[in-house]
Amino acid sequence: MTRPSSRAEQKERTRQEILDRALELAEDRTFASLSLREIARAANLVPTALYRHFPSLEQIGLNLVDDGVRALRPMLREARRTEGSIDKSVDVLFTHVRENRTLFRFLHRERFSGSGQVQRSIEMEMRLIASELTIDLSRNKHLQDWRSEDLDMAANLIVTAVLDSIMSFINAEPLGPRAEEEVVNRIKRQLRLILAGMAVWRPKP
Repeated sequence: MTRPSSRAEQKERTRQEILDRALELAEDRTFASLSLREIARAANLVPTALYRHFPSLEQIGLNLVDDGVRALRPMLREARRTEGSIDKSVDVLFTHVRENRTLFRFLHRERFSGSGQVQRSIEMEMRLIASELTIDLSRNKHLQDWRSEDLDMAANLIVTAVLDSIMSFINAEPLGPRAEEEVVNRIKRQLRLILAGMAVWRPKP
């Protein structure tokens, strides 16, 4: 016998349905051009039902940003460690990207051509990722003599390489799995190259 869904489960399903329909509507348009009524109609909800989950369009956008960025942090925290860990982290990340292409297209588009709170939230999340990675790097015993600006530089190199590779991966979809695999293998090599350079870098006194 199937257990009836709890109210919390139903609420979460409705929330996810709203986010999914908003992403679909934003595929070929700017996010700011959407309306809550339009999203409610696509999700088969009356507007008042949607408002109980998201009181504004910006709140939908901010939740989409949070969902997309959530997978990046663990991967970037691991990127400075062993070679095997890099490969595993990259594979986990791109499995997530493959399963959420529309979401990552949204993040890329809104980061560079969006406006308002959503764009600011994306930029803030990117800065937070870089800052967290800088802190992680500072705890590495082999980097104890690095200056903060050098740690920041290394963290930003890693973040930029990963973000660029995500967009390349999404754009490779029409070319097939082999093209996607080439993107994944390239970012693995890039990260190894960055870490190899970090191993021999000697900060100025």
